[in-house]
Amino acid sequence: MLRFVCFIFTILAMFPVFAQTARPELAERKFISRAVEQKISEIKSAANPEIGRLFEQCFPNTLDTTVTHCEKDGIPDTFVITGDINAMWLRDSTAQVWPYLELIPKDPKLKPLVAGLVRRQTNCIKIDPYANAFNDGPGTSHWSTDHTAMLPELHERKWEVDSLCWPIRLAYSYYKITKDETVFDDSWKTAMRLVIQTFKEQQRKGDRRGPHPYRFSRTTAWQHDTLAQGGLGNPWKPCGLIASAFRPSDDATLFLFLVPSNHFAVVSLRQMAELADGPAKDTDLAHSARELAVEVETALYKHAIVNHPKYGKIWAFEVDGFGNTLMMDDANLPSLLSLPYLGACKLDDPIYKATRRFVLSPDNPYFAEGRAASGISSPHADAHRIWHLALIAQGITSTDTAEAAQVLRTLAATHAGTYFMHEAFDKDDPNDFTRKWFAWANTFFAEFILHIHKKWPDLLK
Repeated sequence: MLRFVCFIFTILAMFPVFAQTARPELAERKFISRAVEQKISEIKSAANPEIGRLFEQCFPNTLDTTVTHCEKDGIPDTFVITGDINAMWLRDSTAQVWPYLELIPKDPKLKPLVAGLVRRQTNCIKIDPYANAFNDGPGTSHWSTDHTAMLPELHERKWEVDSLCWPIRLAYSYYKITKDETVFDDSWKTAMRLVIQTFKEQQRKGDRRGPHPYRFSRTTAWQHDTLAQGGLGNPWKPCGLIASAFRPSDDATLFLFLVPSNHFAVVSLRQMAELADGPAKDTDLAHSARELAVEVETALYKHAIVNHPKYGKIWAFEVDGFGNTLMMDDANLPSLLSLPYLGACKLDDPIYKATRRFVLSPDNPYFAEGRAASGISSPHADAHRIWHLALIAQGITSTDTAEAAQVLRTLAATHAGTYFMHEAFDKDDPNDFTRKWFAWANTFFAEFILHIHKKWPDLLK
């Protein structure tokens, strides 16, 4: 009898459909998509039980727990919190819904959901293009005492170049999939002109003494949470690049010209130009976007390439225009590692390939190697903590089956029994992790699984 019971439990363990899930009960889920549920069934049937259960919990996590969707005066509106922080980041909200875009043709409910987010992000940019995170309307924030021009609609006002790139990425892909022109109205065009204005302001070509449209400082014990020089950041020399006061990790830059974010800006400006020429029907906006893209791209190739003694020509992480460079990579996106994923270069680009070898080596000061895993860490959560986002970025940009398989094994072995991804975990102990509810990491993991399913389906077994 005991052998029979053990046999039954063994069989049940082989099929994740019988495994207990940590998803909310059906009635408590924020948004339900038939196409998402069908994709879960498809992947579970193609994957081993561990990967199947991870996908089942991670893929719908944004829809299950973070989305508020409604109509306001007949127009869709969508607010997406990041997870354990009750606020919407422009970056995170785009990335959180990204894997659902390809399912829009299979589920009409997803179209207004994404359209509502495009409109909400547009309105957020119009409220303050320098803000990175927003409340759902006027409210309060833990950071309301920051020394910057805070508004009640803002959760945080850290200027990050990439914050204005992600909404363009979302709108561009939404249009490519749906051909819906309704979101590209006067409001969207106003927001895009603000994006270009802000990018140009942050090229900082004027007198360093000011006046400056953006300053930020915070009363804090954390060096990376505030800016030097009265909230302006460390000295810079104008060179055509766009200054980013903070990195995607929300840590202050050391040198203001953050290279991966400038690459992302080039991609986004060209996407903006294409949208302006097409559904927005604004040739002046298109011309301005293309002109700025050329200027920033030219500056990148002039000021951001370093001839490394070991790796040859590679991208620096940050530069200041004086010739000083910071050689590292951070765990959040955009990163140097993620450049092909964001459309900034091809996977076989020689400078990228050399840069990739550098950032995935101990020569990157934020590459951590431990008993549990090896991967990119960040000053945001201590150098000994590896980020799931960076591991996934490594896997999704890999051209090598063995490397992709190793990343997949690492992800499956470091969820600490939660069957969710996290922000960062100790390189020697995955049970020591930060952020148990981080929806972007969950949907990015699911995106990686969908990528593997298309490119190397046998790895899922």
